[in-house]
Amino acid sequence: MSQENSYTTEEIAKLLRISKLTVYDLIKKGELPAYRVGRQMRVDASDLEAYKIKAKGGYKLQPPAASAPQSAAKEPGIARDIIISGQDVSLDMLASHLRTREDYRPLRSYVGSMNSLIAMYAGQADIVSTHLYDGDTGEYNLSHVRSILSGHRYMVVNLLSRWAGFYVQAGNPRGIRSWEDLQRPGVRMVNREKGSGARTLIEEQFRLHGIKGCDVAGYEREEGNHLAVAGAVARKEADVGIGIEKAARMVGVEFLPLIRERYDLVLLKNETNEKLIAHVLDILRSDPFRKELEAIGGYELTHTGTIMYETW
Repeated sequence: MSQENSYTTEEIAKLLRISKLTVYDLIKKGELPAYRVGRQMRVDASDLEAYKIKAKGGYKLQPPAASAPQSAAKEPGIARDIIISGQDVSLDMLASHLRTREDYRPLRSYVGSMNSLIAMYAGQADIVSTHLYDGDTGEYNLSHVRSILSGHRYMVVNLLSRWAGFYVQAGNPRGIRSWEDLQRPGVRMVNREKGSGARTLIEEQFRLHGIKGCDVAGYEREEGNHLAVAGAVARKEADVGIGIEKAARMVGVEFLPLIRERYDLVLLKNETNEKLIAHVLDILRSDPFRKELEAIGGYELTHTGTIMYETW
């Protein structure tokens, strides 16, 4: 391969047939040299080949300890890599603010809430975002976090709140107003991928309303983010999708609000993370960060920086 060639983390994941989180893990541990181009991490072809040769020679990856994150104490003068997992643009802003703190080098992983929490349990993420609805309580996040992070000490802090609802075509020609309307003949939905917060909301609402996925046209079609769902509705490939208000405004579809969802951050509580937690809370509660969120629009910031729950 030419040394000038380089690959994105997505391309490496496909080439090695591993998850993107595993690629970030290799980068984080220094086993796969990488550099940043804008918001994207890239790896030179020569470094990828060197890693493969080393692996073939009997190099063994050390599995992460389930009881602690992989981010060990850093050497003096060397920034600690921090993986921030989730899809909202507010997380990119948080990463930008963390980057100004000399102790940290933020890396971004764009996966859904459930998979982010699972990655944190496995020691593959340091800050994760979650907006997971619990139909039994009508609340967000805590029951899911408790279930997945059983045995860990952690803190849940609010980042923001935002509206989730239906994307429909201009004028709502299908007259979609409720979850039951998704079962009507001729109505096609577009779904979100398993493990995302939006998919959890859909599944919980289907359960509460007695709706079977097999009875809803388009249920099997999955898209990986809110913009893709809204885009499918805008192109009239589907009549309805579920996502956040911001994506509807960006794509130009009509938005019918259903529920205000709480978008929280989760951080593990341990000696290594004490300083990180202090920095994150300081950023969330700062005027510059809040003003940046307000400038984007569509966010409710009443509880931003508020600790919603923590173990001891």
